[in-house]
Amino acid sequence: MTDELVHLDVAAGIATITLDSPANRNALSAQLRRELLAHLDTAIADEAARVIVLTHTGTVFCAGMDLKESRGTDAKAQGVNEVPAILEKIWTSPTPVVARLSGPARAGGVGIVAACDIAVAADSATFAFSEVRIGVIPAVISVTVLPRLTARAAHELFLTGETFDADRAVEIGLINSSVPGFDIDTEVGRYVEMLRLGAPRALAAAKEMLGRERPTSLSEQFAEMQELSAPFFAGEEGQEGIRAFAEKRKPYWAQ
Repeated sequence: MTDELVHLDVAAGIATITLDSPANRNALSAQLRRELLAHLDTAIADEAARVIVLTHTGTVFCAGMDLKESRGTDAKAQGVNEVPAILEKIWTSPTPVVARLSGPARAGGVGIVAACDIAVAADSATFAFSEVRIGVIPAVISVTVLPRLTARAAHELFLTGETFDADRAVEIGLINSSVPGFDIDTEVGRYVEMLRLGAPRALAAAKEMLGRERPTSLSEQFAEMQELSAPFFAGEEGQEGIRAFAEKRKPYWAQ
């Protein structure tokens, strides 16, 4: 039986998904893609998991597609055709997803980072959209990457394939935080604890709201957001949060 390349562990309300194919630089092989998607499904369905942390073993977060598997296959058989399901699963997950990178991300790996709600990287980590340098394009990952990047940076980095560091990644909006490697778990923990303070259904609805296309007129936007907001103020979580605030205590989900 082939050893598992992606692991899932749920403890203390945190679902940790670990890419564990260091010999292959955690490249997106068929097995890794399959297991990652399955573990994401399991973590999202687990009501005990309040936050998902996506991390890795080895020195590389994810090197992108497994190019060995891409050799000699036609367009319909290319593994990149399966990547959208992974990116969409992370992007639309009602459970917040935090990426933890202590090493480089390339191509499809950067797409995964961009799909996550929060991304923390060691300051030694590097990034690159290396696709054009091997004759392909970063088309699939552009769906999650472009909403994060400034337009000028996207043109520069997609077209040149240049490697850039974690500080630049923060500057252009790709990741949230760049910290010394020895501080990465502290920084990830800081974000996790903040996310755990949010009510589960409210967090899920906030994510869905952030992904919506906005109507053209301001009045239509206000009407849509009012319709979305009012039931939360009247709902179970909203009423509990209001009571907890008045009673100077934590709401039940933050206990």
